[in-house]
Amino acid sequence: MQNKYDMITTENLSFSYTKRNPVLKNINLKVPKGSIYGYLGKNGSGKSTTIKILLGLLKAQSGTIRYDNRHFTENTLYRIGNLIESSSFYNHLTAYENLKYLDIMYQRGEDRIAEVLSLVDLNSACNKKAKNFSSGMKQRLGIALALFHNPDILILDEPLNGLDPEGVHDMRKLIVRLHDEGKTILLSSHILSEIEKVCTHIGILDDGQLIYQGSMHSLKSDDLDLETVFLTLTSQQTK
Repeated sequence: MQNKYDMITTENLSFSYTKRNPVLKNINLKVPKGSIYGYLGKNGSGKSTTIKILLGLLKAQSGTIRYDNRHFTENTLYRIGNLIESSSFYNHLTAYENLKYLDIMYQRGEDRIAEVLSLVDLNSACNKKAKNFSSGMKQRLGIALALFHNPDILILDEPLNGLDPEGVHDMRKLIVRLHDEGKTILLSSHILSEIEKVCTHIGILDDGQLIYQGSMHSLKSDDLDLETVFLTLTSQQTK
C-alpha cells in the first residue's frame, strides 16, 4: 500500500528476459517524496532493468508502478527527468544549442535555458561544443537536458561513472543542490562512499531481490556504515 508521502512505489514488480532466469523478483520500492534514494547492487543485480521499467523502456511482466499515488502512464513521463547509461545530446552542438533544440518541444524560452545552464554550472561553457567537454561536463549537460522541463522526479543511472575526482565532487554538489530545490532523486550507483554522502534513503538489490530498504538515518543511528551493511547483506544472500 502506498504512503501518501511516497513519490515512487512498486508492488511485486517482476521481470525476466528468459523464463529460467528472472532478473527482478517481486520488487517493492518505496521512494519518499523529496528524498535522494540510493539504489544499490552489484553488477547484474537488476538495477538498470528496474530503472528501464520505471521509465517505460521495458514492460514489467507483473506488478504495478505508481508515481505520487497514481498508476504509471505515458503522461507520467512529463514529471520525470532521466539520465541513463550515457548522456544523450548532439556532440556537434554547443551546450546552449542542445538546450535550444530541446526548447522546440517544451517551449520554455531563453530564461529557462539560462536558468538550467546556471544550475549545472555550464554558463562559462555554454558556447563550447559538447564534443570538447570533459566527462564531468558531459554528465552535467545530460542532467541539464533531463531538468529542462522542470520535472518533479530525477532518475539517474550511474551518473558518476567515468568521472575523475573533481567530476565526482561537482556531481555530488549538483545532486545535493537539486535535492534542496525539492526534487525527488532516485540514484543508481555502485560507489558506496558517494551514496553515503548524499543519500537520505537506500535500497539494496541482490540477485533480483530487494534485500534492504530504509533511511540513512536509521543506519547511522545503529552505528553502521553503508559498506558494512552492503557487504554483510549481499554475502548472506550468496550463502
